[in-house]
Amino acid sequence: MSDTAGHGHDQAPGHARAHHESQPPPPATGGWASAGAMLAGVLLLVEGVLGTLQGIVGIVEDDVYGRIIGDYVFEFTVMTWGWIHLALGLLLAAVGWGVLRGASWAKVTGVALAALAVIANFVWLPYQPVWGFISIAIGVFVIWALAGVDTPPALH
Repeated sequence: MSDTAGHGHDQAPGHARAHHESQPPPPATGGWASAGAMLAGVLLLVEGVLGTLQGIVGIVEDDVYGRIIGDYVFEFTVMTWGWIHLALGLLLAAVGWGVLRGASWAKVTGVALAALAVIANFVWLPYQPVWGFISIAIGVFVIWALAGVDTPPALH
């Protein structure tokens, strides 16, 4: 007796395999994808804490950051940039924590806020070029990691 008897499998063996090969693969949920989402959550949390500290420094001591030479389209005061980084940092930290907890809202919000952080850090480049590039790279990785995962893992 074959092991397909009684299970309603009356198709040829190759037919079932061909049917499964034509379907797109499901979104990644384990292995590297889970590790990437976990790392994305940690990076969002760390980026948020560092952005918050960066914002506080910009608000309190506006002579810490370099001054722009010449005209720059997105020239704000350092205090204004401090408030921007403070608000964005607090949001990033909260969403990073949500990603680590496996909150359903955190994945989409994380992608959106990481994209916003990439834009903000691009505009911030003349003030802190090295940290701006590092933050942009972190944001791009976070977007990639969260966009490729079906459900973020949860820390228990």
